[in-house]
Amino acid sequence: MEPITVSTERLALRSFTADDAEEVHAACQDPDIQRWIPAIPVPYEQGHAEEFVGLIVPDGWRNDSAYTFCVRPRGGGPLLASTSLHHPREGAWEIGYWTAKEHRGRGYAAETVLALARWAFTELGCIRLEWCAEVGNEGSRGVAEKAGFSVEGVRRAGIRNRETVRDSWVGSLLPSDLGLVPAVPYLPAKE
Repeated sequence: MEPITVSTERLALRSFTADDAEEVHAACQDPDIQRWIPAIPVPYEQGHAEEFVGLIVPDGWRNDSAYTFCVRPRGGGPLLASTSLHHPREGAWEIGYWTAKEHRGRGYAAETVLALARWAFTELGCIRLEWCAEVGNEGSRGVAEKAGFSVEGVRRAGIRNRETVRDSWVGSLLPSDLGLVPAVPYLPAKE
């Protein structure tokens, strides 16, 4: 797929470009991002940021395996966050995100997640959007819950962070949670 732009009232979500590498590098120096995002190398060097924006992000779009977005204010401004839809399987996608330290607590992540959820449900035919985070990552869980995800439980040894396997929370968002018609009918279990 060719990269697209998704807009909200306050934000513009677009694919990363080479011009974003310096800000990505700076944001990923944050110890919290390095602690909670297993894919972030530690230490995070300028070359990692350049590989991310120049190779990893474009390859994901080209291969339809990950759609990664740079989040900035709609009228222009600093890098606020990064988010991606990845690991498609059987109509379900997983969402991941981080927010630059100096921009946390303003609702940008939840706004971004909701915008991408609507896009995934209406344009990708996504039937289930999944969220997963290491148990203890309260910031990520708060964003997921604010965006309407149902936290479904704990997966034992559900996430590998560096060289340690840890338990993870898992949650989901369905099209019907946002008042959207699902691409495939859903028949919930009766208890």
